[in-house]
Amino acid sequence: MTIHTPLSHDTVPGVETGNTARSVDRRLSVAPMMDWTTSDARVFHRLMSRNTLLYTEMVTTGALIHGDRERFLRYDNSEHPVALQLGGSNPQDLAACARMAEDWGYDEVNLNVGCPSDRVQNNMIGACLMAHPKRVAECLHEMQAATSLPVTIKHRLGIDDLDSFEHLHRFVETVKESGCTSFTIHARKAILDGLSPKENREIPPLIYDHVYRIKQLFPELEIIINGGIKSLDEAKAHLQHVDGVMIGREAYQNPYPILAHADGEIFGDDDPVTDRLEIAERFIPYLEKRIKEGAPLYAVVKHLLGLFHGQRGGRQFRRHLSENGHQREAGIATFRDALRFVSQTANPDED
Repeated sequence: MTIHTPLSHDTVPGVETGNTARSVDRRLSVAPMMDWTTSDARVFHRLMSRNTLLYTEMVTTGALIHGDRERFLRYDNSEHPVALQLGGSNPQDLAACARMAEDWGYDEVNLNVGCPSDRVQNNMIGACLMAHPKRVAECLHEMQAATSLPVTIKHRLGIDDLDSFEHLHRFVETVKESGCTSFTIHARKAILDGLSPKENREIPPLIYDHVYRIKQLFPELEIIINGGIKSLDEAKAHLQHVDGVMIGREAYQNPYPILAHADGEIFGDDDPVTDRLEIAERFIPYLEKRIKEGAPLYAVVKHLLGLFHGQRGGRQFRRHLSENGHQREAGIATFRDALRFVSQTANPDED
């Protein structure tokens, strides 16, 4: 099986590679987030944690079948374990895309049944599928028949008025008949008419207990909880009730306290934690390759803006890149100049 990379067959120094033969450990993962969890972001995240499962942004079946397939599927070998998240509702199209995921060397393929945006609703993608559990089960069945990869699902507690625990229970009960055994549940419902995607991440209340109850009722299923989780301490508390934790925006906006400590605190590795400046330095060879490819500096380094959150010089680091990273001549020197503002001594008052 060929592993496809966006740059070359080289890997980022200091990052171990994986392959599709390795088992997928979902005790901790970073949520798929549009415009955020790009390949550049995942390479950066992998420099902090070898074990945390990383997800692509959601990719629609139409984009893969009719669009620039390489643009959406390429990634760096260092990203393993990495899962492809698909958006769609046509079983045959999803099966074809699941085969692509295996051909391209992904470790898992996931079906999005949680995105609440109008754009995807109009194409019968995302959270609106929670009203159609039999269709979801058919999609997952066809995907599993098409690939040997693990096929998983990410969904909400419910949508609009279909928000009772009984409805959630029926949804899981129906969908598990497909043979899917891994469910990631965002512990909020989605309000499809009246709230924006951003508001749907914040306004509907979190009901973690509903996810816990699903695990109790379906002990044979792997249940991963998602939504509003901001620290490893919170993650470890949830792991007393469920099988895994998926962290979203906090793992992107303030990644170091979570990802740099995840291997030791969640996965039991005893390797020393790498400091922030060393992580930034280890990212530079990848950044050099991306710039040689023609990528603008800021498009790549914007994913590192949260690395020095809460650290002395962190605000100046972000400002320097934000103000200078867009310039045509911006390059490695611009990034190194930003690093000069940063010390390794935490001082939240100066961020």
